Amino acid sequence: MSSGSSRTTRPPLTLLLLVLTAVTGLIEAVSLLALGPVFTAMQSGNVLFLAFGVAHAGPVPSLAPAVSLSAFALGVVCGARLEAFVEGRGRRWFVTGLSAEAVLILTAAAAGWGVAPRFGAPGARQLLVSAALSLAMGIRNVTSLRVNLAGVPTTLVTRSLTSFLGGSVIGQDRAFGYGTAAWVRRAWSVGAMFAGGLAGALLVRTGWSVGWLLLPAAVLVLAVALAYLTQPLMHPGGESSG
Repeated sequence: MSSGSSRTTRPPLTLLLLVLTAVTGLIEAVSLLALGPVFTAMQSGNVLFLAFGVAHAGPVPSLAPAVSLSAFALGVVCGARLEAFVEGRGRRWFVTGLSAEAVLILTAAAAGWGVAPRFGAPGARQLLVSAALSLAMGIRNVTSLRVNLAGVPTTLVTRSLTSFLGGSVIGQDRAFGYGTAAWVRRAWSVGAMFAGGLAGALLVRTGWSVGWLLLPAAVLVLAVALAYLTQPLMHPGGESSG
């Protein structure tokens, strides 16, 4: 692939991944504020919640984190097998992964239809919704790791924030892109996560049912999948071919 082709396809991909990052923020807001406390994409939090629950320290129940973590692991395995299978047949694994994610988010919305947002020990339907979302986010993590666009992992912004600050005028570390435009993408990634989380929190405050809260996320993921249909086939690592 020529460098010229890379320059023409990279900006749209960056924008699409930023949208997915905002979707993660929205979903985590719903998970934590309406279903939890439980994470569906950022599994580091669930590992800690589970550890606290096992130690019987604090008010965090361990069942929801355990369900989410298990569903996430299953999503990763299924996502890896699915996307490798699709790629091996010359198909659009990026679109396939996002389509599977959107279907699972819609499934979560259906399971949460009529369920009022609630913070505290989850019931059976809350657990079912969080499990479906964790499956979706497991697939998403496979998708974003396959894309491997530096600074936009779509599900976690800790490293993006570190790279942004380290490569800024304040940090001045060239290992993090100081003196280049790369660090700007990391700032957008952090901003997208914040915007998604803010939007999700505001939606939760409306009192809508969990099903309605998740519909915007499913629509956005489907929109990203449809938008990428106009792009060349992508190889793992973010490279595209005609």
